Amino acid sequence: MDQNLQTILVHEILQHIDAGTTQLADEIYANPVSNYTSTDRLSKELEVLFRQRPLLVGLSCQLPEPGDFLTCDHTGIPQLIVRGEDRKVRAFMNVCRHRGARVAEGHGNTRKRFRCPYHGWNYDTSGKLVGIPDKQSFPGIDRPACSLIPLPVTESDGMIWASATPVLTSEASINIDIDSQLEGLGAELRSYDVASYHQYASRALHLKMNWKLVIDTFLEPYHFGVLHKNSISPIFFSNLCLFHSFGPHLRVTYPRRSIESLRDRPEAQWDLVTHTALVYVLFPNTVFVVQADHLEIWRIYPMNNAVDRSVIVLDFLVPEPAVSESARAHWERNLELVIRTVSDEDFPTGEGIQFGFDSGAQSHLTYGRNEPALTYFEQTVSKMVE
Repeated sequence: MDQNLQTILVHEILQHIDAGTTQLADEIYANPVSNYTSTDRLSKELEVLFRQRPLLVGLSCQLPEPGDFLTCDHTGIPQLIVRGEDRKVRAFMNVCRHRGARVAEGHGNTRKRFRCPYHGWNYDTSGKLVGIPDKQSFPGIDRPACSLIPLPVTESDGMIWASATPVLTSEASINIDIDSQLEGLGAELRSYDVASYHQYASRALHLKMNWKLVIDTFLEPYHFGVLHKNSISPIFFSNLCLFHSFGPHLRVTYPRRSIESLRDRPEAQWDLVTHTALVYVLFPNTVFVVQADHLEIWRIYPMNNAVDRSVIVLDFLVPEPAVSESARAHWERNLELVIRTVSDEDFPTGEGIQFGFDSGAQSHLTYGRNEPALTYFEQTVSKMVE
């Protein structure tokens, strides 16, 4: 993060600490419970937010070599992401052009061909159909027209973005202008140098709650002093945050109690990142967390077209490969702390909220003025799909 911006944000935080205040929204907000329970609403969210917008689907460190690939089905559209022999990342619909079977499963390394398990049609890493068993039975077939269907994709600063909606035109049209999509946030994300990080671990969590409820848990510190009284509350200020928006995306800054140590240092030495947790929502479904010594990337998806089911994919990134026993032990402790906090405290509470929605006890949720990021995120979702 730019040093001038860090200085500005530290000043704002220290002023709030001294005044006992936090950044406020203009007014309280009533969010209808139906936004978390309506199947029609979920269908719109899937189409507009998850299939039409480019989403973060993977990281460059997951595909370091030609032929490395991963698959993603969470949008309801089977996607195959692969690094080609020319080292360029491409995305395709994971559908054989013969009878529609999947040509890849999971993730893998240095694959030169993707062979359909049904009849053996096979494709190279550029998506080109290169092999048809008993090809004489398909006289006159247009092989180029039977290539895997390409999807818009781009690789930028260690992150891979793709859209689930195919573009059946030119090669140029399948590139995503991610800087335009990030609406001014690109340079800030670039400053964290994600490409230099290494994936320590990936975890998948399945929850009985709406996908938006998962993201909501990341967006306000009002609950820190109650729900996290014995875990993170001693580390962070409760009910204190800064909020900034970038188009539909946002940043929330949560100050650690250690930030007060900066009062005695020259401004040129102020390090905001070390003394905060920076939480970004890369709209609609990625929560990008910058911690003092590692990165967390949480991708949240609706699951099985159910309003009360979601899946989370957490990628835990570290600055250096964990090659020694001590390094692995250190990062394992950090990872388990992260997962334990959300799994033992945040997510059970969210699942209880989801269960309570069906009781009819309330028609809406009330967000206070001290929850500006939460209000902004939910209002943005509503504007996009209504």
